[in-house]
Amino acid sequence: MTRIRSTTVLGIRHNGQTAVGADGQATMDKHVAKSNVRKIRQLHGGKVVTGFAGSTADAFSLLERFEEKLGQFGQNLKRAAIELAKDWRKDQYLRKLEAMMVVADRDELLIIAGSGDVLEPDSDVAAVGSGAMYAQAAARALKKHAPHLTAREMVEEALHIAADICIYTNHNLIIEEPV
Repeated sequence: MTRIRSTTVLGIRHNGQTAVGADGQATMDKHVAKSNVRKIRQLHGGKVVTGFAGSTADAFSLLERFEEKLGQFGQNLKRAAIELAKDWRKDQYLRKLEAMMVVADRDELLIIAGSGDVLEPDSDVAAVGSGAMYAQAAARALKKHAPHLTAREMVEEALHIAADICIYTNHNLIIEEPV
């Protein structure tokens, strides 16, 4: 079976601002299958921004479930994330899904993983996907050494740095900020 690799998703909270971005590359085996995939979605009228890494079909299934949970729990991001992670661990169908998500609103930034984890990053930097560690390292350096930048500018610059290093990441970026 051809292994599909793709994505770097990065979320940053900085100086009261939040931004989530991703590159647009999807790779199948050793070939770029598509260079302008949209991996960032706005939910609930733009109040919540999500980014996903992993299987696209799996990610869309999880996005639908997450949006249901947001509606069910009054747009409480953390509660919806925890309930999704619980379902993801317990449900036989969901358990097989291979994806990770970065979710954010104006106040919180989280990573949701199929292992049942809901992580609130210490440094207000959340990254998933093939180039996650490159983007995370760049973002942490930018937060420390270029604090004058906005969250959006940091996401953009860190994703470009990741794209320069990671062969599964490109420079076609989508960046969204929750309203």
